[in-house]
Amino acid sequence: MASQKMIVKDVIKKADILLEVVDARFPNETRNSEIERELKRLKKPFIIVLNKCDLVPKQKVEKARTRLARIAPSVFVSSKERFGTTMLRHKILEVADIQGRDIKVGCIGYPNTGKSSVINGVAGRGKASTSAISGHTKGLQIVNAGSRIVFLDTPGVFPFDEHDEYIQGLLGVKDSTHLKDPIGVAMKIIEKLVDENKEILESAYKVNITDENSYDILEMIGEKCNFLKKKGLVDETRAAVRIINDWQKGALLAEEL
Repeated sequence: MASQKMIVKDVIKKADILLEVVDARFPNETRNSEIERELKRLKKPFIIVLNKCDLVPKQKVEKARTRLARIAPSVFVSSKERFGTTMLRHKILEVADIQGRDIKVGCIGYPNTGKSSVINGVAGRGKASTSAISGHTKGLQIVNAGSRIVFLDTPGVFPFDEHDEYIQGLLGVKDSTHLKDPIGVAMKIIEKLVDENKEILESAYKVNITDENSYDILEMIGEKCNFLKKKGLVDETRAAVRIINDWQKGALLAEEL
């Protein structure tokens, strides 16, 4: 079986234009700057697609789109809600600038960012096979989306580096039982939420956050959840697992503004 890097290179080579699908909840973490530099070197047009925008307050996703538009044309969509897919279709036709034949569109990104779901959103439900299991798309599928757009639906998945366990935890690629350092991942989730909207943590776990560091907050949450070991010490691992599970199940999301 070809390596993930080789498959991504093959998608880039065959496509006229690429969609880099990122998760709108954490666009910076799910971008791949190395691939973006390679696309620019090859002069391959690409669009950054912020998927799952239904899970993010509108103000936040607009701010992210404006920032990413300095790098490449950017569109936010919700493949679940069928929002933004018409705009993405128009953007593909505008950016590709291919005349006289169909436009071959490749989708690339990290696992669980929703590449196949984005294809279905543009082409119509059921055209590309989808699954919640990362790596579901096994081989090349040609998906005719109409209006001269043809998707190359392949497992164009960015490989993770060894130090990317945080991203795997955020994306739900690995659940809490498969993470080597659940405490470290939970602390990263806490840091992200405190930075963006600490009220989410305060409401979810009935804690009051002032200037504590992420480890202190983890301990506070563990104490509130009564995750205690002998002698009253907080069981940090149980607290971390609870936070990771809540994050991956969508229980730590901001309400729409």
